[in-house]
Amino acid sequence: MAGYGVKLIRKVSSTRAFAKVAPHVIPAFDRTVHRLTRGKVLPSARMLPGVILTARGARSGLPRRTPLACMPEDGGTWILIGSNFGRPGHPAWTANLLIHPEAEISWRGRDIAVRARLLEGAEREAAWAAVLAFWPPYATYQSRVDREIRLFRLHRVETG
Repeated sequence: MAGYGVKLIRKVSSTRAFAKVAPHVIPAFDRTVHRLTRGKVLPSARMLPGVILTARGARSGLPRRTPLACMPEDGGTWILIGSNFGRPGHPAWTANLLIHPEAEISWRGRDIAVRARLLEGAEREAAWAAVLAFWPPYATYQSRVDREIRLFRLHRVETG
């Protein structure tokens, strides 16, 4: 039954209706529950692993909190996928990381300082293959847009 549930979630998350509704509902719900549970619960992480990314706004410089699905990697790094649910245009958080790569994530209830790096070339291709094996609906998202979906690798940063 669990396999059927995952297949159903993958199918639903690949639809245009999901892409239209999800960006307005899922992040707000995630932020609220995450705040109310003091970082212990992130509802969308039931589907995919997730983080709350806090990055400075590209233009404002103000902290912006964004719940995101992620792909954890062996070795303590994470891949963030700028899919924007398969909608045109890069998500704002990707522009924030391009300008201000120092950020913080909330991962499993812990705040972790990170530095983001945009993946390009062969490194991006290898990461993209891993992302598609991890969550195949990203291929559908890529097929809907003319832009290349941005991938970022987050590395821990030692603090104070």
